[in-house]
Amino acid sequence: MIRPDLRPSMRCFLLFLLLLPLAGPAAEKPNIIYILADDLGYGDLSCYGQEKFETPHIDRLATEGMRFTRHYSGNTVCSPSRAVLMTGIESGRNYLRSNLPEARAALPQELTVLPEVFQQAGYRTGAFGKWGLGVTTRGGPQNPLEQGFDEFCGCKSQIIAHTYYPSRIIRNGKEEMLDGKTYSPPIMMEAARDFIRRSAKEKKPFFCYIPTTVPHAAMQAPAALHAKWRKVFPQFDDVIGKYGAGPGETTPDVVNPIAGFAAMMEYLDGEVGRILDLLVELGIDDHTLVMFASDNGAHMEGGHRPEFWDSTGGLRGHKRDMHEGGIRTPMLARWPGHIAAGRTTDHLSGFDDVLPTLCGLLGEPVPAQSTGLSFLPTLLGQGNQPEHDYLHIEFRKFNDETQTQVLESQALCFGKWKVFRAVGKPLELYNLEDDPAEAHDLADDPACAAVVRKALGYLKEASRPLP
Repeated sequence: MIRPDLRPSMRCFLLFLLLLPLAGPAAEKPNIIYILADDLGYGDLSCYGQEKFETPHIDRLATEGMRFTRHYSGNTVCSPSRAVLMTGIESGRNYLRSNLPEARAALPQELTVLPEVFQQAGYRTGAFGKWGLGVTTRGGPQNPLEQGFDEFCGCKSQIIAHTYYPSRIIRNGKEEMLDGKTYSPPIMMEAARDFIRRSAKEKKPFFCYIPTTVPHAAMQAPAALHAKWRKVFPQFDDVIGKYGAGPGETTPDVVNPIAGFAAMMEYLDGEVGRILDLLVELGIDDHTLVMFASDNGAHMEGGHRPEFWDSTGGLRGHKRDMHEGGIRTPMLARWPGHIAAGRTTDHLSGFDDVLPTLCGLLGEPVPAQSTGLSFLPTLLGQGNQPEHDYLHIEFRKFNDETQTQVLESQALCFGKWKVFRAVGKPLELYNLEDDPAEAHDLADDPACAAVVRKALGYLKEASRPLP
């Protein structure tokens, strides 16, 4: 008991000493690991319904954390989706709405991007894998080291990321030559683990961004795992998967790319397991938020057969499509002691919400450019969760002749409703609550006329001219 006859200043000092033990690790800045899979479909994890293979380590993020069922990627292809994640600006207002030539894909330096927020908060930052927003060698804003990352190990460019056996990778702005026969994802994953180890040893809070190349279009997997899955699916041994790479690079043809996909997923799941084990080993498991998502929906390239795997989880569409299968992504978040285990949420959210969410967690101001809403109240089960009036995604294709991003399609979700509009075609309307597969277009239903009018107003408001 603190004596009442002590001077007020002394009483305050003693009270501070008594409360000090309560301000231990929970009061420190949490570490953040954000894992971004490449072209992973909504149904490609067993915790989202995959039945032909299992992903037990990734599933731990769901059983020991939270699973989102209405989370949307930034776009339906790689680069613009990553631009939304980094800037917090939804695609209808973003500078990047298509896969541009790499020299033009760099993040504008006047924007405050996700890793810069962490740097401002005193974090060590590292990125490991596929940047997707320009060439990663030194010199110019395309380099992740010029965009808030202290360290980078990964693909030289988005084009070279098309092969898992590149002639080189980039480590902190410098080329590191490989033999063209080395499976490269483990190099990047080990660099990420080394970053985590060093940060923990030095007691530095860290943001570790892991945009893995797996399971992008070339269905190349570690040889032993591929052989294992060929025995499971020998009926596809006459299928050959082919996929191109950048200049001077090769992507070896894949015998039985169907087995290759299962092998890739087993490999990715194992890597996530190794990260979770490392957090326990380092004594920082309870102090680290791990998030997992995909940059867009399942692809149909390199011999991949998403219909065989039900990669879309019953949703309509694939990568490059603005129906649900092209833009709805798995999203998992685990933070022991802070995010209640085994919870599922249908909160409507997207990639532009990640920046304000993490700003809220860090106590940092949200950059003025951001269009997103923090879903931190949903994660922590605390406070009132702000809701979107609508969530909008706009996809454009790059026209080589005119050097412009040409509008191709838009998707907009609000409440239980989803509208899809492709250029030159009638508007489509779906009730996702009753029809998540978008099988029944209600746009011409007289009972939905008011909904269509509201949707048209939202679409007009959402899309802005390119900056």
